[in-house]
Amino acid sequence: MIRVTRRVEFDSGHRVTFHKSKCRNLHGHRYRLEVTLEGELITTYGDSSQGMVIDFGDMKELIGKHVVDRLDHAFIVWEEDRRLVEFLKEDGHKHVVVPFVPTAENLVAYCRQQIEELLAGSEELSALKVVRVRLYETPNAWADA
Repeated sequence: MIRVTRRVEFDSGHRVTFHKSKCRNLHGHRYRLEVTLEGELITTYGDSSQGMVIDFGDMKELIGKHVVDRLDHAFIVWEEDRRLVEFLKEDGHKHVVVPFVPTAENLVAYCRQQIEELLAGSEELSALKVVRVRLYETPNAWADA
């Protein structure tokens, strides 16, 4: 088994509603998401991905389409933060309503779940295993799932 990792970045806003410090305010981050997959090498003679677990470009496209495109330049808001949800809806802001407080820990678990569902639902990719998903909220702070 071989492991491969792809890093992507996106910008999003959020707030941690009941946080004791400034994180309770509306703010944003340049998130960095690292996804590590494990699988067997593709050995099909003449295949474009021969010798790879998955093409890094394909990996970027899949993560982009199913995670990054949804979250990039969106405000991630907890469904219980009703005043903010209504404000974002009224003004037509791009937002994603989630059933959890949008901390780095909850967001990395969410990203992992999205990727695992994507792999499980694809006959071509179902043999790949998610080993680790790491989400950097800042250059010095991250969460793993």
